[in-house]
Amino acid sequence: MKVLLRTAGIINESIVDGPGIRLVVFAQGCSHNCAGCHNPHTHSYDSGELMEIDAILNAVRNNPLLDGITLSGGDPFEQAAACALLAGEVKKLGLNVITYTGYTYEQLLDLAVQREGYEELLKNTDLLIDGPFVLKEKNLLLRFRGSENQRIIDMNRTRSEGRLVLAEL
Repeated sequence: MKVLLRTAGIINESIVDGPGIRLVVFAQGCSHNCAGCHNPHTHSYDSGELMEIDAILNAVRNNPLLDGITLSGGDPFEQAAACALLAGEVKKLGLNVITYTGYTYEQLLDLAVQREGYEELLKNTDLLIDGPFVLKEKNLLLRFRGSENQRIIDMNRTRSEGRLVLAEL
């Protein structure tokens, strides 16, 4: 079965979208519309390009330098089922997954009850950078995030300890 993901673009190797060398998938579509967003061209649900998950996985398999992938956007949770499938396959390759979202972790837990793929995407995410970009809290010195309110959550420890655990990077 062919699974499609609407993307705004892909960066084959990045060192600024999480630790290590990462393939970055920019999901197309975002309802947050944060003032000062770094990627406002990703907000529209009608733009971008439909890509097969298998094509993205082939790019991952063909680059032995990668530590993992980063799902950015837009908001990957707007296409949670397809992103969850991609993330799960990347995990099977022994790589890690970072997911950016404008939702907070707490909002995602609430939405996971009613929205397809949310729970699976959270399950297949190693680091979650959560929260909307807040222009008043913009800080260019932060690692892997744009504003002070955004958190980098260690999802593996959060799951194992049963409480929210921030990543120590």
